[in-house]
Amino acid sequence: MLKKKQKDAPEINGGAMADIAFLLLIFFLVATTIASDKGVTVMLPPKAEQTDVKVKTRNVFNIIVNSQDMILAQEEQVNDLSEMRKKVKEFVLNDWTKKDPKSSESPQKAIISLKTDRGTSYDMYISVVDELKLAYSEMRAQYLKIPLEDYQNLDKDNPAQKEKLDDAKKAIPYKVSDAEPSEI
Repeated sequence: MLKKKQKDAPEINGGAMADIAFLLLIFFLVATTIASDKGVTVMLPPKAEQTDVKVKTRNVFNIIVNSQDMILAQEEQVNDLSEMRKKVKEFVLNDWTKKDPKSSESPQKAIISLKTDRGTSYDMYISVVDELKLAYSEMRAQYLKIPLEDYQNLDKDNPAQKEKLDDAKKAIPYKVSDAEPSEI
């Protein structure tokens, strides 16, 4: 009687698999971009020629945020960001309200100077900038005599609404000077 030969099970060569896995790993490492941008994205204006601009100190509203995230607005401590927003609005809109000699001459001449320490937290910096933007949105909505929500929903692509936005921005320009942070 003849004995049947045992057939060996077919095998796949493992060496080729390791080469393919290594090539795929290198491909994905090279093709993948790793987002490493940190910080706050700010749109900077185009570089202009150096010119001497004379600004009256009356038209500058100073905000200082120290390394403990404490805020000074016009040399007065501010405990709440909404309080700071109110002070900014009073300063900028002076010509529409009570003509205070310590406030700006007009919204077009008002400048907000924001200075921070190197130890100021990003959260506080972003909160202050957000409050400043909200203050300007509220002032522009007031200028257009519409609610804030309606102002925020104006469509830039609609020509009639874009004209309203441009008119409000011209009447109350957003002028915030972000000063170089000081050392702690």
